[in-house]
Amino acid sequence: MTTNVIGKPITRVDGRDKVTGRARYAAEFNQPDQAYAVIVNATVGLGRITAIDDAAVAKMQGVISVLSHLNAPKLPYRPHKGSIDPQAGERLHVLQDDAVRFHGQPVALVVADSLDHAERAAAALRIIYEARRPVVDISDPDAQPILPEVSEDHTRGDAEAAFANAPVKLTATYDIARENHNPMEPHATIATWQGEKLTIWSKSQYVVNEQAEIAAIFGIPAENVHVICPFIGGAFGTSLRTWSHVTLAAMAARVTQRPVKLVLTRKQMFFATGHRPRTLQQVSLGAMHDGKLTSLIHEGTGETSRYEQFVEALVTSSSYMVSCPNVTTRYRLTPLDTGTPVYMRGPGEASGVFALESALDELSYALDIDPIELRRRNEPEIDEGQNKPFSSRPLMTCYEVGAERFGWSQRKPQPRSMRDGRLLIGIGAASATYPAYQAPSSARVRLLADGTAEVEVAASDMGPGTYTSMTQVAAETLGLPFDKVRFSLGRSDFPPAPSHGGSWTMASVGSAIRAACIAVLEEAGKRPAGERPLEAIASTERDTDVAGRFSMHAFGAVFAEVAIDPDVGTIRVRKALGVYGAGRIINPLLARSQCSGGMIGGMGMALMERTVLDARDGRPVNAHMADYLMPVNLDIPDIEVQFVDEVDPHVNPLGVKGLGEIALVGMAPAIANAVFHATGKRIRRLPILLEDMLEI
Repeated sequence: MTTNVIGKPITRVDGRDKVTGRARYAAEFNQPDQAYAVIVNATVGLGRITAIDDAAVAKMQGVISVLSHLNAPKLPYRPHKGSIDPQAGERLHVLQDDAVRFHGQPVALVVADSLDHAERAAAALRIIYEARRPVVDISDPDAQPILPEVSEDHTRGDAEAAFANAPVKLTATYDIARENHNPMEPHATIATWQGEKLTIWSKSQYVVNEQAEIAAIFGIPAENVHVICPFIGGAFGTSLRTWSHVTLAAMAARVTQRPVKLVLTRKQMFFATGHRPRTLQQVSLGAMHDGKLTSLIHEGTGETSRYEQFVEALVTSSSYMVSCPNVTTRYRLTPLDTGTPVYMRGPGEASGVFALESALDELSYALDIDPIELRRRNEPEIDEGQNKPFSSRPLMTCYEVGAERFGWSQRKPQPRSMRDGRLLIGIGAASATYPAYQAPSSARVRLLADGTAEVEVAASDMGPGTYTSMTQVAAETLGLPFDKVRFSLGRSDFPPAPSHGGSWTMASVGSAIRAACIAVLEEAGKRPAGERPLEAIASTERDTDVAGRFSMHAFGAVFAEVAIDPDVGTIRVRKALGVYGAGRIINPLLARSQCSGGMIGGMGMALMERTVLDARDGRPVNAHMADYLMPVNLDIPDIEVQFVDEVDPHVNPLGVKGLGEIALVGMAPAIANAVFHATGKRIRRLPILLEDMLEI
């Protein structure tokens, strides 16, 4: 029997729990006799602590403990590097020495019997520093780029010589601001010990890695740590790593011998829970007069902390997005006195594709060739960077569908040629791409005698609808009605799953669930379910032979229309369209929601989001929602999402590709290209600000 639930726009199974408040998030798992912890953050950007005056604070009402490097337990910090952690360098050892490495670093922790008492005491704690000037800007003369230990340089042909001989040349530099994730739910952890066993309710996109990391930090067996996270109120990558507040909550619970709750403030989320790194990029294109590329040089530099090397795929897509015989990409890091960046939705590609797609748009105007036609003339037949075929590549189909839907043929090609009254109108387009990853994952499926099924995986759901889409996969494979399957996630004692990021959850976890369902059906064929349920656990990973033969990516074409007031310089996105080739779509309702959310994130990247650091001490000067601007309801235009039919039998058994990242990737360059079309002024820095529109 088949139920044909895959492909149906089923509403979220967890929707009622979320709107009624029954869904419980990390900070809501309050425990009996619970204490409250508040972090004290460093107020200098670099230096050392010379004194801590905690005597008076320790006597304040309700205070249980004041922890600092002077009295905190010395933790083993055994080696551990999960797939999401920087592979070079060493994570921050919190409260283990007097060194201050960046502004906002946790330097003390106050634990009290109420949040109010803890906050009052934390505000009263006086710390004296020996401060030095930090280097927090990659443009600072004292900032020195380095070659990362994990290098991503690529060379084919002789790009420099080909550029020198090209009839048409273009070189441009692109600057993208640092961004912070700012999900609705703040980071939070509740920790409690029972002897040598630790339970933590913690906001985490990777519960099994959080289990392993905390076990390594405290030097205890991983099975002694239990992580629970059934719901996440948005994350976008900020909860992929296990940050220092989790360690502090567990430390405080051990010291006080009672459960401890620690919730970061919005301001603290700008300090030590990662960010999208600021990047500087230079793209040089050489071309013939007919638009065929002869040379592509893409060089990029991203910021990292001094104690770890955070790397992302900043320049990688330039090796395969266009056909060009001579290509060089170079990637460097600039260590700064800041916290370590972390992956943020569309990491690497969102920044790198902005530079490449902006440069291609610039070249199209220099050659007087339609921007989409220029991309068509340089569409590769294979991945020329890896010299292997694509498992599928519907990019031009996405452009054809999008151009027809968006009315591209009605666009006047000359800049400043379109108006609506006195408003300048611009229409831009850009490509989007993201790798179609698959990571090892396991799943458990249990068939019960009453004809229902239970599915368990240590995955996460930060909002895309994992509960629902995984239930669809299980129901389809088992041949059961949708409402006869119960899917559970968010516990480290479930079968392990990869991080909830990188657009690989459905490909990885979904494939494991499918395999476990098939296994339990085989068992049912041998022994029907009686009083004891039938159970099967299965694990899957990508076929290395197939992965070696194909280049696997999702692709998309993004269109944007902007209206610019020439008198005051305001920019408004009036409509946007994203057309994506992402393999099999499990749930079109969830998929469209996921894509529209990503496109809105791309709007923020293009026009609003930036974290500004004070050069004197590295302090984020806009660490609050009044000055860190993001799109709100009135900013959001008419957004349309479409999917092209794509069957890719190579990527995984489900034939799916990820959507979470790619939906953000192409939006910023599409908007920037539309701004140029409207004004004739090329802005190569994100976000594009009101002052950039002066003198247009």
